[in-house]
Amino acid sequence: MPDSILAPSYTNLFILKFLDTSAPRVPGLDLMRGIAILWVMLFHFRFMISMPHALYWPARYGWMGVDLFFVLSGYLIGSQLMRPYLKGNTPSLAGFYFRRAFRILPAYLTVLALYLAIPGFREAPGLSPTWQFLTFTENFRINYGVDQAFSHVWSLCVEEHFYLVLPLLILVLMRKPHFGKAVTLIVGILAFGIFIRGYIYLHQLRPLLLAGNGDFYLRYTESIYYPTYNRLDGLLVGVVLACIKTFRPIWWEKMMSRGYLLLISGLLTCGCAMWLFRDRFVFSATLIGFPVLSLGLGFLVACSISPQVLAWLQRVLPGRRGERIRSLSAQCFALTATLAYSLYLTHKEIAHLCRVHLGRYLQSGSWSAVAIAVIASLCVATLLYLAVERPFLRLRERISTRQPRPAAESAVAS
Repeated sequence: MPDSILAPSYTNLFILKFLDTSAPRVPGLDLMRGIAILWVMLFHFRFMISMPHALYWPARYGWMGVDLFFVLSGYLIGSQLMRPYLKGNTPSLAGFYFRRAFRILPAYLTVLALYLAIPGFREAPGLSPTWQFLTFTENFRINYGVDQAFSHVWSLCVEEHFYLVLPLLILVLMRKPHFGKAVTLIVGILAFGIFIRGYIYLHQLRPLLLAGNGDFYLRYTESIYYPTYNRLDGLLVGVVLACIKTFRPIWWEKMMSRGYLLLISGLLTCGCAMWLFRDRFVFSATLIGFPVLSLGLGFLVACSISPQVLAWLQRVLPGRRGERIRSLSAQCFALTATLAYSLYLTHKEIAHLCRVHLGRYLQSGSWSAVAIAVIASLCVATLLYLAVERPFLRLRERISTRQPRPAAESAVAS
């Protein structure tokens, strides 16, 4: 059964030779990752450049791209860690942490070094203490009113905490696996997030709001939006998808055979979340908006790998011309997805530099302003990938080949 929107054979030669070191990709997930990073970039660019009016609405909701990243991470990492149990094995903690370290740390530390060494590289003057970046505690301790440089690393902190805890949690749960225990944990995590956000809002933030204190928005960012314990919904939905695929294959097959329903459900649920978040800072959105958004994004991620949607695309784009369009689209998705991590680390800094040195072009409110920022970000991300990310990924593969490869390792999750 095909497991991608676009046939992976179209992308292999380009990606494997130029960008990637892993096995064939899953273009449906590449599409989701590409949408996520471009959406986040639009959100940040709206504060740095003058954008066309047509982009105002998608840019306004661009912060949701981070939640899409969370759902993807939950699904991919969860699948990677659960798959060995199908063969009676357990995932290797050392192997998992080793591969994550080689994936995340080289590019991250390189960009952090640039922030520390070159003040002009920063998109804002204030920078948090170095130890907060090195310990991935920036999302808990940031003083957002003063230290906004490299603040977007908050989501990487959430991911790192997820990488640290999930393997241990799975090992504990799988000692005596039970469906009811898993459901109880899922509901408990969901309820905990709703409760803690509600408590913080009512007891810490609402008094500021009622008093007309302008610090409300800064405190909301620091105490609601950034902390890991408030942002588990997307990761949870992704892990639930991985659980269904791994341990309930019949359920998964039924889902995959209903790609249209997944698509419609995802769009409607995300639309509902956007309606809730028409004001991001109200109590109702804070309480239930994040779970609703994550559920909708989970439907869309599942839809992206549905064979039914693949068949629909082949009907919409038939023949040799349609094949060429699908091939080109798949390569574009794969390129953007491969560069997504480097893009995320550097796009705010590059937009800042463009604003400083090309300000008159970026304040025109035209599509060319957006094109300049996007192209410059892609060029720098490509440089970071080729100079840092790819060499360390290849080194990781060389080291890994000297040892038995864990069955759980998948190309996409890597």
